[in-house]
Amino acid sequence: MLPFQRVTSVAELDAALAQAQADGRAVMLDFYADWCVSCIEMERDTFADALVQSRLKGVVLLQADVTLNSADDRALMQRFGLFGPPGILFFSPQGIEQGQARVIGFQNAQDFLQSLQKAGL
Repeated sequence: MLPFQRVTSVAELDAALAQAQADGRAVMLDFYADWCVSCIEMERDTFADALVQSRLKGVVLLQADVTLNSADDRALMQRFGLFGPPGILFFSPQGIEQGQARVIGFQNAQDFLQSLQKAGL
């Protein structure tokens, strides 16, 4: 299991991104919901993969749990133009989203490793 730090609002996300940038660390932001089958598969199959975990060492792992679809949840998704989970976004140590590496929907470990490479991880 990956050690995600939960963010519940745009303000919390901005603070976490600013801290990661100050620390010179890349960020992976995972949009998750309990009712999202693909999210559960990503956690069970992809994030549990030893190679995936190894490649994410040193990366700040943030997770927005949008299960309740609250106003804050919707604001987080709208900020990035997402309609729902799963969605995984990557940010460089300079705080710039690596749009070419966005993951929308389920990816197995092998495909996700390619996405990590696109994100420079």
